Amino acid sequence: MIESVAIVGTGLIGTSIGLALRRAGFDGEIVGVDAKGDEAAMAVSMGACDRVGAFDDVWKCDVVVLAVPVLTILDFLGRLAPLMGPDQLITDVGSTKLQIFEMVRSLRGNEVRVRMLPGHPMAGKESGGAELGDAGLFEGAMWLFTPAEEEWDVEREWREWVTRFGARTMDMDARRHDQVCAWVSHLPQMVATAMAAMYEDEFGAEPEIAAEFQAIGGRALREMTRLGASPYSMWRDVAMSNTEPLAATLFALEQRLQHLREGLRTPELREEFRLANAFRARK
Repeated sequence: MIESVAIVGTGLIGTSIGLALRRAGFDGEIVGVDAKGDEAAMAVSMGACDRVGAFDDVWKCDVVVLAVPVLTILDFLGRLAPLMGPDQLITDVGSTKLQIFEMVRSLRGNEVRVRMLPGHPMAGKESGGAELGDAGLFEGAMWLFTPAEEEWDVEREWREWVTRFGARTMDMDARRHDQVCAWVSHLPQMVATAMAAMYEDEFGAEPEIAAEFQAIGGRALREMTRLGASPYSMWRDVAMSNTEPLAATLFALEQRLQHLREGLRTPELREEFRLANAFRARK
């Protein structure tokens, strides 16, 4: 039975997990650990965690949630795995899964006893930080898992808590996860980043024009560039751990934009709108 949870990384997702646990009825101890002490303190003040902990607190908990960027997840996994036993669970919320999955398999091959369930909630906001934590963040969201071994009791119990958050769950092959997420999550982020960076590069040094953009730009501009506020620290690790699938989607988009540009005065433009309308009608 899960009686204690350590959340490593008390930003938006980590704090939201703590709040969701409490709202779902979890009455065990929740320990928050963060390199930024003020983030962990904020999570405690919001009721997401009971106290601020240190590394020695983490490996003693029944469940450890690694809510940090992917490369940091790999670092913590390597440090924690030899210290924890088969009745404990490490899970994570990383946006890419193949490198994590492969490390878990490698650790198991070296007879490390710890259980690991790689996970990825498809939820978030364009900005981070504990103060934006929300107990309802995962309601209706898909929470993906890429299990590395057969299900066991502590994993089954953690999955039950996730469903109590209001999330839907799906198991995927880790490689397939990274390929799909490159299309549905990572590409939209890079497009928004490129658009926002382009506007800033072109007009940021001209206050009058920038002010016009802010005054005139409507919903389309706001929605298309909203993700431009996302933190580099997380997306750097996504780009480094999912380079080939993400590069392939960017290349496909480059080709599509070239096709669109060349067809601005041809019937091909109508076909592009037909296909786009058909895709949107599937939702």
